[in-house]
Amino acid sequence: MTSPRTVLLAMDFQYGIVERAGTPAALEAAERAVTAARAAKIPVFFIRVAFRPGYPEVAASNQSFSQTARNAGDTMTEAHPGTQVHEALAPRIDEPVVTKRRISAFTGSDLEVLLRGAAAEHIVLAGISTSGVVLSTVRQAADMDYRITVLEDACADPDTEVHRVLMDKVFPRQAEVTSTDAWIDSLG
Repeated sequence: MTSPRTVLLAMDFQYGIVERAGTPAALEAAERAVTAARAAKIPVFFIRVAFRPGYPEVAASNQSFSQTARNAGDTMTEAHPGTQVHEALAPRIDEPVVTKRRISAFTGSDLEVLLRGAAAEHIVLAGISTSGVVLSTVRQAADMDYRITVLEDACADPDTEVHRVLMDKVFPRQAEVTSTDAWIDSLG
């Protein structure tokens, strides 16, 4: 039996989010995961959230993003430095940077097409925030029948208790939750 094709998703490690909601430890763990994935020839996809100028993707009825569109100026637009992937992770030219328009990595992006192109069966998730992109992506990926691993220490949330509850009680119903080092060790 062959092992499933794995892809690492480094989600929302963009300057504005890392500065606002990230932790140095999560960024460092994500950096280790990216380095190990590259060494093991596991594709790495980078996910970011950004919008076109004027936020045409944001409906007034969307409670969280309509507030962003009203208050963020251009800081969440595609070209703004705050929406670029953090230099600690530095995507390579052959590594896709996926722009999403909502919380889940799948919604408003071409991630599903890229995962099909990579013949992915197993996705490994690192991201900020645990209660945002990680939770939404775990739920959607599970509904799409992916095998999922969440790198607990390569995720961060502004609320540490929410992070703990998701990792200990919610995610294990649909994903394997492990440390970055344990995942790296499993790569052999």
